[in-house]
Amino acid sequence: MLWTTFCRRGASSLRTPLGYSKSRSLFQTHPSYFPRTARVQSGRLPDSHDTFPSFRTQVVKTEGVSSFSARLEKPSIRKQLEFFLGVSLLAYVGAAALTESETKYWKQKLVTVSSMFQLRPPSTDEMRRARYMELGGKLKETLNHLKEETSTWPGTLRNVFLATYVRCAQTYLDWTEGRRICFHIACLNAAVFLAWKVPRLRSFMWKSFAHDPLSGRAYTLLTSVFSHKSFLHLIANNMALCSFGSAATTYFYFQQRNNPDALPEATSIWHFLAFFLSAGVFSGLASHVVSTKIIFPRLVARASTQASIRASPAASAIAKSNNVATAASQQEIMPSLGASGAVYAAVTLSALAFPDAEVRLLFPPFFPIPITTGVGGIILLDIVGVIRGWKLFDHYAHLGGAAFGALYYYYGSSWWNSARRIGAHSWS
Repeated sequence: MLWTTFCRRGASSLRTPLGYSKSRSLFQTHPSYFPRTARVQSGRLPDSHDTFPSFRTQVVKTEGVSSFSARLEKPSIRKQLEFFLGVSLLAYVGAAALTESETKYWKQKLVTVSSMFQLRPPSTDEMRRARYMELGGKLKETLNHLKEETSTWPGTLRNVFLATYVRCAQTYLDWTEGRRICFHIACLNAAVFLAWKVPRLRSFMWKSFAHDPLSGRAYTLLTSVFSHKSFLHLIANNMALCSFGSAATTYFYFQQRNNPDALPEATSIWHFLAFFLSAGVFSGLASHVVSTKIIFPRLVARASTQASIRASPAASAIAKSNNVATAASQQEIMPSLGASGAVYAAVTLSALAFPDAEVRLLFPPFFPIPITTGVGGIILLDIVGVIRGWKLFDHYAHLGGAAFGALYYYYGSSWWNSARRIGAHSWS
């Protein structure tokens, strides 16, 4: 063939009367049309300033279209932060006002009961004992009403029913006021859990009772605190709430009773409710901030990188040869729900307030351990979950609740006393 014959001829066949002939290619003849190739042919490699931009970059420059990451709307935390501040402020102002109203009511009522209180105001313990006696009287009135309503029942069935009521009423009366208010919160959690089981309400529950950081909604930071989709999650949180919530309420009672500068109060349940709501919203806010300001930018950057790899055959081949995963990142932003953050706040507060107490865990080891050891262990487990990227629990919400409980232990008493003084001034 001509190509084979031509290639086999020696270099002397290329000589001319003027010496070796210097062939010129089309690229060298018209360097203005092929600048990059002409530079390569001339023996100079292109540097970073000479490389051609990609077709996508050229389109962006000519059309004025921004990149995917630039066009993607970044989630904000301003609305959620304002919601937390508003909920906390309203919760504590309302709790202080209700506490002052109830304290004033019992002061006036005890004055009519005993002339002794005309000389001095009743103490916190005396008002609490009066509330306890009134609750016992209400439960007894209910028992008498049930006796009248069941008078026509068969004797055996009536006795079993009334005996069951008496046992439940006595247990409820023997509880501390903190455990009673936690029991009411647990009943609310159970009602929301039953709503999850209604198929027609499923879409509404996902929208209104689960906080999605990318939805832009802020009110779900509050509603998701009372929402549990799993029965095991519901039982675990309610059991921990009734235990450590009661301890936290007792701590609030001791703080007010032992502080000579604190105002007397007939109950601490409104204080605990404000603490519970604020801790729950704060833990959700902590998870929201991490999801929108740390995880979301990483996901966007990784998605852009993966799109660039898939768009370039060479880069895709290199990624496959190096076993580089081009699938979606294992990190995901999922909706969160549950009272775990608020429970963690109560747990941390109880551990700091009663460091000598012992707890019995629901999982091994089942024997009693110091509360500081148990709380430190679960917080360490959440830290490991954050580092390892575990998805079973919302570890950022847990750590946010624990941080809220620790901060409240050191600064919450002064904050509550200030709110009480404002409430007392408004009622005077």
